[in-house]
Amino acid sequence: MNENLSPYLQPGRFVDSAHPKVIEFARLNSQGTDAREKAVSLYYAVRDGIRCNPFQNFTADESYRASACLERRVGWCVSKAALLAAAARVVQIPARVAFADVKNHLTTPRLAETMGSDLFVYHGYTDLRIDGKSVKVTAAFNLLLGTRFRVKPLEFDGRADSIFHPFDEDQRRHMEYLRDRGVYADVPVDEIQRACRETYPKFYALGAAAAKE
Repeated sequence: MNENLSPYLQPGRFVDSAHPKVIEFARLNSQGTDAREKAVSLYYAVRDGIRCNPFQNFTADESYRASACLERRVGWCVSKAALLAAAARVVQIPARVAFADVKNHLTTPRLAETMGSDLFVYHGYTDLRIDGKSVKVTAAFNLLLGTRFRVKPLEFDGRADSIFHPFDEDQRRHMEYLRDRGVYADVPVDEIQRACRETYPKFYALGAAAAKE
């Protein structure tokens, strides 16, 4: 991470760390005496306290915003990454959002049919600066969801990267990282929407209807 860490401590439009509810969430869930302990407790609060739902309205700004994810208690990889970054900034842990294209070999039939692909562009995760080191953290799948689909839970100790496993509990191929999309101080919504519009034209065109469960 660049030595100028100030952009990763400031509120953003989507990583909205100045939102009152985000501040409250961060203060309630940042347990511990140092940055590492606080980051770990925030990770689990976001991972398991916010339900994961990949069916989102990609056209709506609220689908990408940390505070909206928190208020709804449901989000997807991008909004959950934004929420973890925002909460970390509240407790003075420099944080940015990061993205990669991934291939999910265990995509559910419904999701594959709806999106028309098992490729997920701009999968979101969080990049935290802890003890002078950049650490990758993925809070997307809550524990209950992972257990349901036999996906290995992602644990986080504040020291090592926590990214998707290549195989599940039954040694089936799971997640494959294909392309690094970079790191940002705030969610690059225009870029993500452009990529989603091109990759999932039918799903993107559904707008609000895409988020119906």
